[in-house]
Amino acid sequence: MTDLHNAAPRAVISPGLPDDQRRLIELDDDIAKIRTQIATADLARQRGQKPIDPDWFHRARTALRHLCRERAELLAKGTGRRRREKLKDALIGVLRERHDPETWSGILAEAQARSEREGL
Repeated sequence: MTDLHNAAPRAVISPGLPDDQRRLIELDDDIAKIRTQIATADLARQRGQKPIDPDWFHRARTALRHLCRERAELLAKGTGRRRREKLKDALIGVLRERHDPETWSGILAEAQARSEREGL
């Protein structure tokens, strides 16, 4: 059977993407590769060429399960990040409504200065 990790060359992923998005793309590629390998082995079995090696099949399914689990965890982590971003947007909206334009400009300038100091 084919090697579960080196069946095809890895696609080039844009360097500007955040690490989580880059990892999701890699996981999707790896999941698709394993699914293709399983389907190819099954087609060969159906044509009567050779049976599927049960040890290989178990390793493939286990690898697939672990990759899907990691993908789900990354997606769940991203969901929490989106909620925090929405909360920040709501907080900014509330603060902006409660302060006059001059005060708001001062708050915004202070936040920008802090962001630059902290390297954000």
